[in-house]
Amino acid sequence: MPDRTSLPPRAWQRMLSGRRLDLLEPSPLDVEIADIAHGLARVARWNGQTRGAHAFSVAQHSVLVERLVGELSPRLAREARLMALLHDAPEYVVGDLISPFKAAVGINYKALEERLQSAIHLRFGLSAQVPAALKTLFKRADHLSAYYEAIQLAGFEEPEARRLFGSPPKALKTPRLTPVSTAEAQALFLARFARLYTH
Repeated sequence: MPDRTSLPPRAWQRMLSGRRLDLLEPSPLDVEIADIAHGLARVARWNGQTRGAHAFSVAQHSVLVERLVGELSPRLAREARLMALLHDAPEYVVGDLISPFKAAVGINYKALEERLQSAIHLRFGLSAQVPAALKTLFKRADHLSAYYEAIQLAGFEEPEARRLFGSPPKALKTPRLTPVSTAEAQALFLARFARLYTH
């Protein structure tokens, strides 16, 4: 029997669907929406440092970002809105590392996330890369979501949230954020995906 210390490190994650996703060389064939929804509903935003009986999950955040993208750009194509919903999808396997920690990690974390994102996009018939204009739009919606989450759930004062994430446009409807259970978050994400994705 080979010595375990001489074997190369395992770089794949086994999913509940039975798929084995290689984190270093991810294949679209190993990506399942049920696995994504399950994982994102169990990953907490703000490392769980939010008010409420439940964590505010990345699944709930993703649904909010897609909604904000639609409000910022109402004529956006369905495919672009699906990309917005999936903007944090790699976190179903790598988790939601807060920005300060990502900056401190000594590996090219962004490249790992981008490979996973490309595989996810290809699995659902989307362009492997997000066009630059959409990246900018998604980042704006992501910052708006962070602003609302920060002041409603994470204990930030408005001036600090505005300084860190920017101010929302006056015309934008303020969402009322209530963290829900993992089952509810998973169902919300899957329902929104079903509305946006056509085989």
